[in-house]
Amino acid sequence: MSERIDYNSRITLEPGKRSGQPCIRGLRISVTDVLSYFASGMTMEEIIDDFPELSREDFLACIYYVNN
Repeated sequence: MSERIDYNSRITLEPGKRSGQPCIRGLRISVTDVLSYFASGMTMEEIIDDFPELSREDFLACIYYVNN
């Protein structure tokens, strides 16, 4: 992945939502959810198909978030 994604604008932390876990754009979809699906063998496209409110950039933000 050579492009740079600004995960700071996509990953949010809200104490009352999902027990304060990092989530995507204030949604109730956590970074851990996305990465768990990915680790289980789902592709980015499959995850986005299952969660149409997610974008490719949201998915990449999750990857960058855990690697920084």
